[in-house]
Amino acid sequence: MSHPPSAPTPRRNVLEIPTYVAGKSAAPRPGLTSYKLSSNENPYPPLPGVVEAAQAAVAQMNRYPDMGSSALYDALSARLGVPVSDLAAATGSVALIYQLLQAFCEPGDEVVYAWRSFEAYPIAVAAAAATSVRVPLREDGHHDLSAMSAAITERTRVVLVCTPNNPSGPSVTQAELDAFIATVPAHVVVVVDEAYLEFVRMADPVDGVATYRTHSNVIVTRTFSKAYGLAGFRVGYAIAAAPLAGALRAVSLPFGVSGVAQAAAIASLDAEPELLARVDELVSRRAELVAGLTDVGWRVPDPQGNFVWFALGERTTEFAAVADELGITVRPFAGEGARVTVGEPESLERVIELARRFAR
Repeated sequence: MSHPPSAPTPRRNVLEIPTYVAGKSAAPRPGLTSYKLSSNENPYPPLPGVVEAAQAAVAQMNRYPDMGSSALYDALSARLGVPVSDLAAATGSVALIYQLLQAFCEPGDEVVYAWRSFEAYPIAVAAAAATSVRVPLREDGHHDLSAMSAAITERTRVVLVCTPNNPSGPSVTQAELDAFIATVPAHVVVVVDEAYLEFVRMADPVDGVATYRTHSNVIVTRTFSKAYGLAGFRVGYAIAAAPLAGALRAVSLPFGVSGVAQAAAIASLDAEPELLARVDELVSRRAELVAGLTDVGWRVPDPQGNFVWFALGERTTEFAAVADELGITVRPFAGEGARVTVGEPESLERVIELARRFAR
């Protein structure tokens, strides 16, 4: 006869959840401006009108936010040309990943995704008591979609495609995504995680909205944290067929997206011309950075987000330490490599100097 534990014990899967490691802030360096390049944040201040909209919402902080996010859904519906029934909002696109795994996975069900990819994937899978099936990226940092297709079994319930892939940088093309989805059983959810879609500049880019329209098992996730610069307010949204979007809303945290965040997101949508100008500038800086890295002997995977990836292996920890000495913080993944955000113009030369010291 087994004896009960002497103290409350979490479920086994909870004890196995990996810890999320957030990007560090830059340490002050005497005589040196420090730059945080570890969290893929937008270096620009809020878009025009956003602070004012947020401040107006703050004045109502004694009231609950609109639980239905109706004004935000209306704005997104108008912008994207999709019905409100096909939308679900949450505290960042990462919350939607948690919700969809909770909604569609029984304990032990399998979730297939590329690795390395977004750090929250294995955490969210473990939290749902599901099983991660990690498929190694190709040598060039791209998804190996044929291997991911081969990894699907009768236990698979969800497949995650992060495009552009965080942290390696490359995107899949629409043709590649279409061919992949054609191999996925109709009952398996295909998540197209487009957190960085605004930064993509390539031939045949993925159109998440068009993909959802032609596939009833596709959920597209997007965020206001990156291009829109609302990382501190936590707003993301999903686009999916009404039954799938409804399932995400059903498991959402009531009143999860604050009233201030909803107001800021709507105002950010209204500031699209300025947004696009800023994104174009960041894309231009990305190209400048890649050119500088090439000049000092580095070849980075094709960066389609607002960051670049350095495959460093065992030199990763040393790379991060030298970055700190140069007044910049990067996001190291021990034994694998480091991700570096495209930030302020002044930070680019620091990153190039860092790369020069580690030239291959």
